[in-house]
Amino acid sequence: MGAGVSSIMGPDGEPSDGYSGLGDMPESCVAAVLLYLDPPEICSVARLNRAFRGAASADFVWELKLPSNYDYLMGLIESGEDGEGEKSQGWLSKKQIYAMLCRPNPFDGGMKEFWLEKSKGGLCIAISSKAMVITGIDDRRYWNYIPTEESRFHSVAYLQQIWWFEVVGEIDFLFAAGSYSLYFRLRLGKPSKRLGRRIWSSENIHGWDIKPVRFHLSTFDGQQATSLYHLEEPGNWILYHIGDFTVPNDLVEPVKLKFSMTQIDCTHTKGGLCVDSLLVYPKGYRQDKEMIVSM
Repeated sequence: MGAGVSSIMGPDGEPSDGYSGLGDMPESCVAAVLLYLDPPEICSVARLNRAFRGAASADFVWELKLPSNYDYLMGLIESGEDGEGEKSQGWLSKKQIYAMLCRPNPFDGGMKEFWLEKSKGGLCIAISSKAMVITGIDDRRYWNYIPTEESRFHSVAYLQQIWWFEVVGEIDFLFAAGSYSLYFRLRLGKPSKRLGRRIWSSENIHGWDIKPVRFHLSTFDGQQATSLYHLEEPGNWILYHIGDFTVPNDLVEPVKLKFSMTQIDCTHTKGGLCVDSLLVYPKGYRQDKEMIVSM
């Protein structure tokens, strides 16, 4: 079968010997087919021939792959310190805009990032621990910020020991319609390096098996979720699922999210915890590289 196909197709997928082939398809017809493919699949079939390559760059194909709030997202890039986006949107194709949105894009002084997951174009957000209000963070007897390559923000808040554990944050963001999940990224154990290798120390880990930590989220329109977990698995980064929220189709205003993590039972101390970030993912999206704990 492969030999038969080869005999009727010339270089670059064009027909030979008077036969019709994929290269004869009008770009408009090819583009209509590409509308049903995911972005990675569109990029793959673009290698077939000139017709597919041209159709795979059509603006109307990629416009449907972009989230409805992409103008808002590009505005966050344009307001960045490097000024790269200031002139970009008017000159870039929709495919280039999609590619730009898929990379990590910092905002709010670099303490937050957003990006699109490449396959479906779902919005992801990360919020650094430095953008949160942490009880006792200014007292080095309790907390320290530790530099580490294991965080996208290059540092984590490390708790040595405290009685009153409370981490609170919020974000105002214009989300596209859909359902989203919130996670805290945490690890028991202090990060360090030895002979160029990443290691962790179990020093100060205590108190998390006595009472659970309470995770909570709330939105401007009254959506709420609460989860309770005992923190475990020292040495591993774990995503603790707080809960989900939904953005309706007709919403045109930013969503105000509030989230928290508390363990304020003052009968015992707790310590040895790294707080990296708060993550917002499209509901159902799963990170393969990290453990996820959910109710």
